[in-house]
Amino acid sequence: MEKTNKKRLWITLLCAGALLILVTLLENVLDPSKNVMLFISLKKGAVYALVAVSMNLLNGFTGLFSLGQAGFMLLGAYTYAILTIPADQRDAVYYIYNGSAINFSLPELLGGGPVGLVLGVLLALVLGGCVAAAVAWLIGLPVLRLKSDYLAIATLGFGEIIRAVFQWDKLGPVTNGANALKNFPTFSSFNIQGGLRLSTCVAFLLAGICIAVILLLINSTYGRAFKAIRDDEVAAEAMGINLARHKRLSFCISSFFAGVGGGLFAMLVNQAQAKTFTTAMTYEILLIVVIGGIGSVSGSCIAAFLYVAASEWWLRFLDTETYIGGFKVPLLRNGFRMVVFSVIIMIVVLFFRRGIMGDRELPDLLAGLSGKTRRKEAAGK
Repeated sequence: MEKTNKKRLWITLLCAGALLILVTLLENVLDPSKNVMLFISLKKGAVYALVAVSMNLLNGFTGLFSLGQAGFMLLGAYTYAILTIPADQRDAVYYIYNGSAINFSLPELLGGGPVGLVLGVLLALVLGGCVAAAVAWLIGLPVLRLKSDYLAIATLGFGEIIRAVFQWDKLGPVTNGANALKNFPTFSSFNIQGGLRLSTCVAFLLAGICIAVILLLINSTYGRAFKAIRDDEVAAEAMGINLARHKRLSFCISSFFAGVGGGLFAMLVNQAQAKTFTTAMTYEILLIVVIGGIGSVSGSCIAAFLYVAASEWWLRFLDTETYIGGFKVPLLRNGFRMVVFSVIIMIVVLFFRRGIMGDRELPDLLAGLSGKTRRKEAAGK
């Protein structure tokens, strides 16, 4: 068993290292201006992969059906933005409210320059996750007493409430009301001027570290307790597992990483605005989890990139009216892309009832394929 776990670890590390090298090479070899959609899809896929894995931790590994992911992402995005907007640009951002109630920036407090930027961004992302986790702990006290659809409805309502609160004009000096927060550090801020472009690599690195932490948690004693609760609450409680404590822990950890994902999403889109974090975003994340496989971290990651690439990039040509020899191709018009995309999703769900990966992980799949190859070679000899 220990030998198998080490093999899985090495396969995972090698795949992660190769992926980081590949995206760095792509970003520095290809012209970003001519491959805009490629790099947007890669960065958005990395962010969505993290949020999908955080939802899978709760829905797939603990068995709690929550739909509050967009609300926790909003908390993380706003916390990150508020804490990182440079002090000299706050008046321009909060011009409607005659300046901001918070007049400091973490990157500047930590010395400025490249070191201050890195430390400030990391600290702001962590604090964004902590704010989301703290709110999750508070709402989890009453909400986690509910089960199944009732829990989903309650958490969905939380997302709508928090979105309305952040647009409340009384909080304008902090949240900028219904207006967007801008001018904070983004992924592009990590590009070395006249040198390496690192924005995509940074997105992958930050999301990858968070996913690695979630994987370590899943494979720990806490992860096994979460799975026991998912499989049979009565049996888990009989084995001495504190149901309320572990459910609350899973809910808070999932919310923490959703908050970090919200901060990363703000870095991706260069703004933080409450109206962006709608229930539709939660449904997108849930769809990614289902397509990838409930209970599979690898499945969530793969499905996130496929979902983003198909919806944002590969099918975009379907939204453009096309003429062939003076004949207009029927159906091709604005919005037709999403019709085709919906049909593709239905086909995938029909033929992959348990998702692309089911409850398997990529290292297990690769190890299984290599084992089959060795058996065939041995049989041939």
